[in-house]
Order: sequence, then C-alpha cells, then structure tokens
Amino acid sequence: MTPLRAELAVLTVPAFQDNYLWLIHDGVNAAVVDPGDAEPILAALRTHGLTLTAILLTHHHADHIGGVPRLLQAYQVPVFGPRNDGIGAVTHPLGEGDRVAVPGLELACTVLDVPGHTLGHIAYVRETPGEHWLFCGDTLFGAGCGRLFEGTPAQMKSSLDKLAALPDDTLVYCAHEYTLSNLRFAQAVEPANKALQMRVENDSKLRGTHLPTVPSNIAIEKATNPFLRATEPAILASLVAAGRLPAGADAAPDAVSAFAALREWKNVF
Repeated sequence: MTPLRAELAVLTVPAFQDNYLWLIHDGVNAAVVDPGDAEPILAALRTHGLTLTAILLTHHHADHIGGVPRLLQAYQVPVFGPRNDGIGAVTHPLGEGDRVAVPGLELACTVLDVPGHTLGHIAYVRETPGEHWLFCGDTLFGAGCGRLFEGTPAQMKSSLDKLAALPDDTLVYCAHEYTLSNLRFAQAVEPANKALQMRVENDSKLRGTHLPTVPSNIAIEKATNPFLRATEPAILASLVAAGRLPAGADAAPDAVSAFAALREWKNVF
C-alpha cells in the first residue's frame, strides 16, 4: 500500500543552544536544511516516520553542516549546496538562478546568491501560489542579519535588498533564535516604531512559552528589521546621535555606509 502523502510542511528541529534545523516533508519523505547536528534530525525522522531524501546547505559553518557525514551514513542522498563556499560534501553545487527539484518531494526552489556572512552563502526560495518560503541560513534573521565574517557591507546590503524584494508573505526560515536580542537593538535605534513595539510584545510572549519566533515573513521584517530600514530618518538620526555617522549624514544618506554603521553598532551592542 502506497503511503498517503500530505501537503508539504516544515518541522522546526532545535539544535545546540539556539539553532533551528528545518525538515521539509510531505508525511512520507523529507529534506533537511542546514543539519548542523545529525541526532535531532534522525530522531525527528524516526518520530514522524519519514525517510530522508535530500540535504540542502546554505553555507559552510560547522553549525550548519556538521551533521552531514552522519546523515549520509544512514541515508545515501544528494547534497545540494553553494558552488563557491568550500563544502566538500556537496554533490549538486548551486548558484544564482539555479532551480532545485528536491528528490522525493513536490518541491522546487530557486537559488539566490546572498554573500556577506560568508562569500559563497546561498538561499533557497519556494515560490508557488500561496506558498512562499525562504531558507536563508545566517543572512536574514528575525529583526536582524548575520555578522560579516567574510563579505563586505556592500555585499550584505545587496543580499538583504534581494531578500526584501521577495513577496511580503514569504515565510522567513532563518537558522537561529536571535529575535529578542535583535529586537532590543532595533528598539534602541528606532524607539518610536509602532510595528516594532507590537512585534516585541508578540515575540516576547512566544519565547515566554518556549515557542519559536520564526518563521516571520518579509512584510514583518521590512516593517521592523533595522537592517532593512537603515536609511529610515529615525534610524539615521540615531546613528548620528550615537556618533556612528558624521553629523549631517542623515540629510544625504549613503545606504551602504548607514548599513555598515548599523552592523558595527550591533556587533558591540
């Protein structure tokens, strides 16, 4: 008897201190995004009666790829990942504009190059009617963005602009539970933002009951994430007042300089 397949869903699999590993499944087969640890994924597969059919990677950091060898011992599956990020396990290297038909699932994704956190970082976008999903690794976070370990501010700003251009209802499946920390910074730089105040209240309630704050969506991020709002007058004024931009910079803002100043401020916040 053929197992009954359900609509695609995404399981949230916590790992380490604050990572989220994403398991996309149809009730029968599953693909995992950024499995930094194999054991929680193997446990989730057993619990839900799923068979792993693919691994999707966004970048080379250990907390995103560390579980790949163990998973490949249990399941001989293709490994999709960035073409230029130095991951030896990748069997299907990908870059901007590539399309992925995920084996075993009715799932097609488009690949975006999103350098900044690492130079070869990619993201996966599912765009089907009513189902817009983004798996963005450590590029875009809830109310924040990744640190610039390898790329430049201009690269990261361009990558975030690319993600912000996705449909507003695109669900943002980022890889860490950093939202409350990021919201504290967002409040410091844009305290009068009403949407931000509402998000703080909502996400604080979620974390108070140990629920994830992600996925968010692109509309929420555009309304509350300072790194997508770096040239908003209130944020520019905060940057000038904090000495992060020269006096008068808010009158003729340079978007990359504003973003860079914001990211440097968050690094020490």
